[in-house]
Amino acid sequence: MSMHRRDALKNIIGITSCAAGASLIPGFANAAEEPGSWLLSPGERLAYARLDPAEVAAIAFRDDVKPNGCMYQVFHAVIEALRKSASPDADKFARIPTAMAVYGGAGVLGQGTICGNNNATGMLYNILSINGEAPSSLGKISAYYEQTPLPRNDTEFLQAVGYSIEAFNSEIVVQTEARSLLCHASLTRWSDASNIAIANKANRCTLLSASIAWRVTELLNMELAGEDTSSLPGDTAETSECLSCHTKANAFPTSVMAHMECDTCHGTN
Repeated sequence: MSMHRRDALKNIIGITSCAAGASLIPGFANAAEEPGSWLLSPGERLAYARLDPAEVAAIAFRDDVKPNGCMYQVFHAVIEALRKSASPDADKFARIPTAMAVYGGAGVLGQGTICGNNNATGMLYNILSINGEAPSSLGKISAYYEQTPLPRNDTEFLQAVGYSIEAFNSEIVVQTEARSLLCHASLTRWSDASNIAIANKANRCTLLSASIAWRVTELLNMELAGEDTSSLPGDTAETSECLSCHTKANAFPTSVMAHMECDTCHGTN
């Protein structure tokens, strides 16, 4: 597959739904304004409560949410659901200004870098607490994004978000594996496979974000229930082999490590 970098980035930047004129949900309206009121501090975590993945995905795909970009879709959907949940920190979730996540759309303000779905997941995992501990399944979400043919098109998912299989077949056409955490790589692979111009990406990307919102909720629910997530797909065999040498402990100059699919950039040689 040929990836025409300049053309892909040009299209992504040109059609990002997070351009300056995009409408924003007034997430800051929920922030406390009174002196001395609660504000989230660095290192502070809020208690996660079990959520319905279908409900969270539906929020992510709602008409007032999806125009604000992929990062906002995922981050806002989970936070909004937690505001209405049984979490002892529900009132604090209600004060988190989710509009701050808009910047991550289309690979950080249209730059085509890290996909906002992955950016949002990192932001969520940074502030959530599962039974008093930090969530441990972040790598499983990254692997799901990289390795799974997406967006979802099964009946359960499509019914939850209110999208038909007929629309999927005509507007999205195919599911594709991103094989990267980057926006422009994911989009280019889909565009090549579907023969649809990246300028017409809107429904594909919003469905992708709803798919990730669902999966994030599933994994957080599993952790909350004490279920073991270690057997779920994670690093590929190739990446695991690379990480056997490329670790924080090794001192050779190029021992940089990353839990991403290595052959996306380095090839298989």
